[in-house]
Amino acid sequence: MWLEGWLDRAFGSGWNPMYHLGALGYFYFWVVVLSGIYLYIFFDTGIPNAFDSVEYLTNEQWWLGGVMRSLHRYASDALMVMMGLHIARLWAFDRCRGNRWFTWITGVPIMWLVFVAGVSGYWLVWDKLAQYVAIASTEWLDFLPIFGEPIARNFLSPKTFDSRFFTLLMFLHIAVPLIMLFVLWFHLQRVSRAKVNPARGLAIGTMVMLLALSMVEPATSQGIADLSRVPSPVKLDWFYLWPFPLAERWGAAAMWALAAVGTLLLAMIPWLPPERHGAAAVVDLDNCNGCTRCAEDCPYAAITMGRRTDGKPFERQAVVDADLCVRCGICVGACPTATPFRRATAPIPGIQLPALTVEELRRRVEAAAKGLVGDDRVMVFGCDHASEADKLCGPGVAAVSLPCAAMLPPSFIDYVLSRGLADGVVFAGCRDGECHFRFGVRWTEARLAGERDPHLRARVPRSRIARVWAAPTDWRRLEGELADFRARLRAMTEKEAAE
Repeated sequence: MWLEGWLDRAFGSGWNPMYHLGALGYFYFWVVVLSGIYLYIFFDTGIPNAFDSVEYLTNEQWWLGGVMRSLHRYASDALMVMMGLHIARLWAFDRCRGNRWFTWITGVPIMWLVFVAGVSGYWLVWDKLAQYVAIASTEWLDFLPIFGEPIARNFLSPKTFDSRFFTLLMFLHIAVPLIMLFVLWFHLQRVSRAKVNPARGLAIGTMVMLLALSMVEPATSQGIADLSRVPSPVKLDWFYLWPFPLAERWGAAAMWALAAVGTLLLAMIPWLPPERHGAAAVVDLDNCNGCTRCAEDCPYAAITMGRRTDGKPFERQAVVDADLCVRCGICVGACPTATPFRRATAPIPGIQLPALTVEELRRRVEAAAKGLVGDDRVMVFGCDHASEADKLCGPGVAAVSLPCAAMLPPSFIDYVLSRGLADGVVFAGCRDGECHFRFGVRWTEARLAGERDPHLRARVPRSRIARVWAAPTDWRRLEGELADFRARLRAMTEKEAAE
């Protein structure tokens, strides 16, 4: 959170690379693909054809072929970095457990596919590094009893090495990314409105950085491979080739054990420990008119519109998939029937969370407002995953915490201000770009601006509403903005009294 806060100040939330790790990885993947297509046009299989064709691109056609080779190399490294940061960030923010397990699990084979595609690319150059990687890889594979004869024998001498090897390797180097693209499609199936493209400025900026790096430090070969000699010394790419020195030191058995245990532990993270959560959102057909707003706003596609089952004159009804619901409550904030103004009957909306119903939310708001005094009374609606709003409570400040700021229906703001429960309302949610449930900040802003249903009524004075999107590390900023807002409320009260 500290790191992302610093990057926010430097680039703004729109261009903060930490908010676009998955999209940046996807962008680098396509840079690798497009540059690889160009390299493939000029690549020649065989010995020494493979090495010579790469050398031609690097030296004779340095102005384009050399740049493409360097882009291919550095974008591959960047993809590995983005993937590692993406995994670490999801784990650190606890966005891999519970009903998010599917996206995490499908990401594990993607990690392996990226590694295999990257390592196989170093073989194709057929320089000393390629020779070292080929021998180390085949010795590692030979530990598994799945081959009739040891593969490493093919690299004992020039006589045992067949030029057709490059044709097979080229097929592998192309097939693995295609398989990875297919798995990526599965990876995003449970993510509504998945962001696969980074912000345009961020994409342009990182592309310029890659091009500059390709010009200043172009990728080069390390001399043609010679199977009659030991390839030493070689310069390793530590983004992909770090396991090979470990395999030399520890042996193939230890590395296979490390890979198996590491993969298993990574796959088990969503259940270490298992997430405990309440009941999923429930639909009340007596109040659901099939307007689709809850389905539109759900960040995880947990709500679909099915055929009406109660005979009422509406075509559709909301259907909640409990296996996908993350209990964020954003659907409640989207429901037009979620209002605290209803008094003749219980305020039961078309959809709500059993753990925090609209009626219970109204009760908490009214109870919190009873302790407010002064002419700058503020009702803070906080987010469970942002700064602890309860710490703000005092004689003039009351707080009600929600699973997500976007759970609050806009009608509650109208209710608080029109009933005189407080002089102002503050949203204290996750930092913009860090929203625990992805769209909480965006949907809240859109509803308040009248750009997304349900709209905030025009009669509600916007000057009495404040939003502070702050992480726990932004506590001082949250306190400062709250104090400034209360000062503005006092000034408004004094002005109204004078008039």
